[in-house]
Amino acid sequence: MKSVEITRTTVLVLDACNTLSFAAAVDPMRAANRQAGRMLFDWRFATPDDRPVRLTSGLEVPAAPLNRVERCDLLLIVAGFDLDRQSTPALNASLRRLAGSRTTVAGIDGGPWVMARAGLLDGHGATTHWEDLDRFAQCFPQVDLVNARYHVSGDRITSGGAAPAIEMMLHLIGARHGAALAAKIAGSFIYDATAAATRPQTRRGAGPRHSPLTARAQAIMERALDDPKPIAAIARDLGQSPRALQLLFRARLGTTPQGHYLSLRLAEAQRLVTQTDRPLQEVALATGFASQSSFARAYRHAFGGSARQARRGQ
Repeated sequence: MKSVEITRTTVLVLDACNTLSFAAAVDPMRAANRQAGRMLFDWRFATPDDRPVRLTSGLEVPAAPLNRVERCDLLLIVAGFDLDRQSTPALNASLRRLAGSRTTVAGIDGGPWVMARAGLLDGHGATTHWEDLDRFAQCFPQVDLVNARYHVSGDRITSGGAAPAIEMMLHLIGARHGAALAAKIAGSFIYDATAAATRPQTRRGAGPRHSPLTARAQAIMERALDDPKPIAAIARDLGQSPRALQLLFRARLGTTPQGHYLSLRLAEAQRLVTQTDRPLQEVALATGFASQSSFARAYRHAFGGSARQARRGQ
């Protein structure tokens, strides 16, 4: 039997990372070993320092400092929140040391931020979670940022979140051990891997009711939340008449393009209100409302209370 090289893998887990992202990194490797009937991936967990880390679900990973890892073939970085505190000079030095030994480095969710802070993405293309695309571009102008589900740039791979991380891991497994094995793993997860890696992330999942045209229309809308594009212009971009687009949205989504566009803007407004400290006037402008009063009316109608009440947690 032909010998198969084992991929020695280190999974760096940071405090307050998403449990689903953690599972998306590890379980495809377990499935690869099981489906192949032999060890293809041998992984060990690592932590930023000598303290255990706790995932958002409360699951705890015992301390296993990264600086004790001498080498690995694949380094997976799973991160979520509180990255400024955790991206210490010591951690960055360990990451640069490992990356310099012909190691493939992949970041999931907040992982691209950790990679960029260590300088591992300089001159590379990369993606991150859609919530952070603008801020990431401002913080790391030396990185060629793309809006994609996951992105491969040589031996640097980045994923925007948990679901794309499964696709990223299937890509890694397929590249090393063949597309047939990757397909078997996807089937064992009952995972329909139909989304292309380069498909832009959306603020709302495409959903089973979307058609290719309504999904493309939504992507156009999401690129212009601050300055809403006329529906007629969107239809023209799609090679449709406004009437045809109206009928398609009614049939597939049960709403009008205008109504869907407004719901996207308000969903983003709610995120900015509840998850950032940006002034409400800035939130209104960032989501395409010309006046504070029109924003206040729309927000109250959609969510049953004012933006100020939502920010106070009432």
